[in-house]
Amino acid sequence: MKAVLTRGAGAEVLGTAPNQTWLIADAEHTDGIMNVVRTTLGPGVDGPPPHFHKESPEMFYLLDGALRILAGDDVLTVTKGDYLLVPPLMHHAWGTPMDSGADVLIVKAPGTNRFGYFRLGDRIRRGEASPAEVLATADLYDNHFVDNPTWRQELAAREGEREQVVPFPVR
Repeated sequence: MKAVLTRGAGAEVLGTAPNQTWLIADAEHTDGIMNVVRTTLGPGVDGPPPHFHKESPEMFYLLDGALRILAGDDVLTVTKGDYLLVPPLMHHAWGTPMDSGADVLIVKAPGTNRFGYFRLGDRIRRGEASPAEVLATADLYDNHFVDNPTWRQELAAREGEREQVVPFPVR
């Protein structure tokens, strides 16, 4: 394997500010070692609904702001400089608090090619694809959506105050 360099100006950017995702490195670029994205969300914005990965842990490093993250049955507030590792099979989801946006680096290792998943989410956001299409990609992207009562309770506490960037369905 050789060194992998993605210049900031060369990364594909999905979405519109403040809700954007930079596609930094996919598994095909890293010989399957990892995939890396950077995501920014404005205040009160939901990320993906509860899901888990069978094969890979997922690492979150907060570059700025704050996230509320479901990790199993706990909802944690993660702030600038914090690191969180979610092991395989653990239900997780995230969104920003009403008073803060977030800038987060997300790494899955070992990696699976997931740029297609993020591009599909962007097409759904623009109305060019159906949210139901995400369910058909569960095995391809190792992204399995679930219902989680703890996260439902978290969202209900802020209902009407939040924005859902991509309305992903739950099986």
